[in-house]
Amino acid sequence: MNKYFYIFLFLIIAKLIVSQELNCQVSVVSPQIQGTTEKQIFEQLQKAIFEFMNNTKWTKDNYTSSERIDCSILINVTTKLNADDYRATIQIQSRRPIYKSSYFSPTINYIDENFIFKFQQFQQLEFNLNTYTTNITSVLAYYAYLVLANDYDTYSNLGGTEYFQKAQLIVSNAQSASEAGWKSFESNKNRYWIVENALQPVFQPIRECMYKYHRLGLDIMNEKPDEGRKEILKSTELLLGVYKNRPASFIMELFFNAKSDEMVNIFSKGFPDEKAKIVETLTTVDPANSTKYFKITGN
Repeated sequence: MNKYFYIFLFLIIAKLIVSQELNCQVSVVSPQIQGTTEKQIFEQLQKAIFEFMNNTKWTKDNYTSSERIDCSILINVTTKLNADDYRATIQIQSRRPIYKSSYFSPTINYIDENFIFKFQQFQQLEFNLNTYTTNITSVLAYYAYLVLANDYDTYSNLGGTEYFQKAQLIVSNAQSASEAGWKSFESNKNRYWIVENALQPVFQPIRECMYKYHRLGLDIMNEKPDEGRKEILKSTELLLGVYKNRPASFIMELFFNAKSDEMVNIFSKGFPDEKAKIVETLTTVDPANSTKYFKITGN
């Protein structure tokens, strides 16, 4: 009796300890599409995506439940193209916990406006990394790896390379797909260019900034706020060289989609010299948000 009890207890503990990587919240909305059948389909779609993102084993690493990466997917279905095909936008957000605090730092905040997918009632979502099967699973898996890559980059320098490469493999496999978003010539801001930029040496300082910004800066701010802010300031200086070589790059835009508001909050509490320096840097590398950054100094 005791033997079976301990076996049962071990299995329960093992299940709690080893978990999948993502804690992904999923929402599918369709305000422009009416009908009971469509509502049922989108409810099933939401459930299927939730299970796909949260139950797939994306890495070889073991995660505890508390270590899972918080992320979210919002799909806004805008058009029914035919019986089973839909046009939508998909927004991906992720965040990272900051050491010894209750604060979570945003790492991705991106809206992909080129999402066409096919989905039928009771359809199971299946994915093979080495083969393009359906657009819906390729897009979802692509963003799963993008979330992982960005998260790993914040914990070790260039730590997310393996997952950027897996996302790039998905892009490569999708080159024959009829759906938009995968090819270099379609746009200079799509899935192709996100991973192409991430793996190019010229953009490596942005990923190095991600590591230093989070691990050397934010993670010490709860105990040493002045030192943490100083490290974040140093990390942003890495972006100046990237901007000089490739101004208005897509990957820089993605970085600031996630980080611009956070930086304003961080440096609004800084010393006058820090405020002046960070505003000079940020308005140089991210001029589109200059008005936002001038609030740091009260201008």
